[in-house]
Amino acid sequence: MVKLVLIRHGQSLANQENVYTGWSDSPLTKAGIKEAKYAGQILKKEPLALTKVHTSCLTRAIKTADIVLEELGQAYLPITKTWRLNERHYGALRGLNKDYTRKLYGQKQVALWRRSFEAVPPKLDHLESERRYQRYPASIVPRAESLAQASRRIIPYWVDQIAPELLRNKDQLVVAHGSTLRALIKYLEQISDTGIDGVEVGNATPIIYELDEQLQIITKKILE
Repeated sequence: MVKLVLIRHGQSLANQENVYTGWSDSPLTKAGIKEAKYAGQILKKEPLALTKVHTSCLTRAIKTADIVLEELGQAYLPITKTWRLNERHYGALRGLNKDYTRKLYGQKQVALWRRSFEAVPPKLDHLESERRYQRYPASIVPRAESLAQASRRIIPYWVDQIAPELLRNKDQLVVAHGSTLRALIKYLEQISDTGIDGVEVGNATPIIYELDEQLQIITKKILE
């Protein structure tokens, strides 16, 4: 049996201010740093043999991964940073307060954009070039994404990079974002397109899956 650990980043400044971020960077707050430290401390009590860490290209996830590994005393573990684990791109909503968008577009529409599988938020008029993505084809940067579209970049990374390590009986840690992890959880647990609407992933709350030889779930534990 092998274990997969999923952790959403600690509280970010955008979380604190209740604004959309997506692919924008937002630093961890002091509370977010404490959350990440606590996640590492409670993980340290678990029988894990982590061999690799997977995270996004966004600072809040990278910093959380670094803090967790420091608390585990395993800062030496290799970390792969990939755009495929970036948060869902919220398009023209990014930087806007979520309560303000409910007043602007209506609660029902905003709920669809935030929680449904297929709804795409308003797109950006144009894309800004960022150095962190210049080594990739320009086509990887979206103007907006539904959760379904984000899944189509996330699941190939699971298939190509994470699953092979697990199949070699090597425990893996993924530190990413709310939507990223919802997409992965949907895939792993075979949740329906409508069922995913009710799935929440808390900041810096480790989720541990124990998987069999075919990577089917044996147990799931959430460390509150």
